[in-house]
Amino acid sequence: MTTQERSGQRIVVIGAGSAIGRQLARTASAEGAELVLAGPDLGKLKETAGELTGPWRTVEFDITDDASAARLADETGPFDHLVSTAAVPANGPLAALDPADVRRAFAAKVIGPLFLAKHLAGQAREGGSFTFFSGVAAWRPAPERTVMATTNGALAFLVQALAVEIAPLRVNAVSPGIVDSGAWDKLGDAKPGFLRRIADTNPARRVGTADDVVKAVLFAMDNPYVTGTVLHVDGGARLA
Repeated sequence: MTTQERSGQRIVVIGAGSAIGRQLARTASAEGAELVLAGPDLGKLKETAGELTGPWRTVEFDITDDASAARLADETGPFDHLVSTAAVPANGPLAALDPADVRRAFAAKVIGPLFLAKHLAGQAREGGSFTFFSGVAAWRPAPERTVMATTNGALAFLVQALAVEIAPLRVNAVSPGIVDSGAWDKLGDAKPGFLRRIADTNPARRVGTADDVVKAVLFAMDNPYVTGTVLHVDGGARLA
């Protein structure tokens, strides 16, 4: 879409303080949408808002809390699309997993999206959609990533179930692979070598960008014949 083609649309972005959430908000705002920026950190949400060209509002929101989802519904009103990038990883060896961390990981990826649908599906306008974030770990499990693989896989099945239950409202997931969104900056000087190894071992022979993921989200939002689907944006990493 070009500038103003989303005029009149209201898009809810949960996790709008993250790199990908922020890029999505910027893109949708530049195309004329009104943004509802939701997440646990109002400071980060306001940073995102400062980069938008169109109308916006911020809502403090905890995806692990059912009552918070009900409040989000009250504050959002009618909307066209909802996107959640939310995740609370619980990585580590099985022997060291903290039960509270595991429950929170499932709450963010599985239970939270379920309650978002519960409270907000009735407010979606005709042609609307929900898009949630899964991840390549579900298809390429690795040691110390068991909880991540399981929660992402469960979400992939949840979107199918929700697509049936709340039809004709569409429900999809985007599943990113390794994306250079800033999350890997913590590796410091080791980051370039890490990303090079990723690029050398996936079929696309490159590492993803935030814009690659945003394009998939926009496709899921805009295509009226796509629902109950996982869009893989991983360079084919799950096949390697």
